[in-house]
Amino acid sequence: MLPIQLDSDLEGRLRAAELTYDHVAGTAGVLPAGYYHLHRRTALDLGAARFAETARLLFSWQVHLRSGLQVSTSSPTVEPDTVVVLGVHAGPFRLSAPCRVAYVIDEPNRQGFAYGTLPGHPESGEEAFVVERRDDDTVVFDVRAFSRTCSNLAKLAGPLGRLAQRRMTDRYVRSLTDTPEVRE
Repeated sequence: MLPIQLDSDLEGRLRAAELTYDHVAGTAGVLPAGYYHLHRRTALDLGAARFAETARLLFSWQVHLRSGLQVSTSSPTVEPDTVVVLGVHAGPFRLSAPCRVAYVIDEPNRQGFAYGTLPGHPESGEEAFVVERRDDDTVVFDVRAFSRTCSNLAKLAGPLGRLAQRRMTDRYVRSLTDTPEVRE
C-alpha cells in the first residue's frame, strides 16, 4: 500500500493553514490540561532489526494505511511540515482529518513524529507516534495524544468519538503486532 499524493491546490491550502491548537509539540512532554488525553505503550519485540523495521513502517505511513485509513499526503515519507489528510469510511460517511507534522524525532534508539490538526479536522489537538529501542533491547511503540472536539459532528458523537479514537489506537498497535517477526 502506498499513500496518495495530495492535490497541489489542497496541499498549498493546508500548508498555509494554522494549526487548530495552541500547545504545539505538547505530546513531547506533559500533556496539556483542558484536553482529552490518550496514552498507549506496547512492547513489540526485541532487537535492532525490529526497531529499524518498525521505524520504516511508521515513517512510510504504513501504520496508518495498515490500520485502514486512507492517507493522502504531500510526501510518501514523514518529514517536518508534511501535510496529510487521513480518511476513514464509516458506512456511507467519509470523514477527512487534515493534519501537519508538528515535529520529528530522529535519534539512534528513538524514532517518531507527531502531527497536529488543521482546519477541517473534527478534533483539535496533536497525536504522536514513537518507536523506541530500550537498553534491554525491547522495542516499544508509544502513542500519545491530546484532543478536544471542535466540529459539530464530533460534538454530536460525544463519548462515541473517544471510543473511536481508542479503537483507532488499537488498530495502530495491531498494524505493528501483526507484522511478521523480524530476526537479526
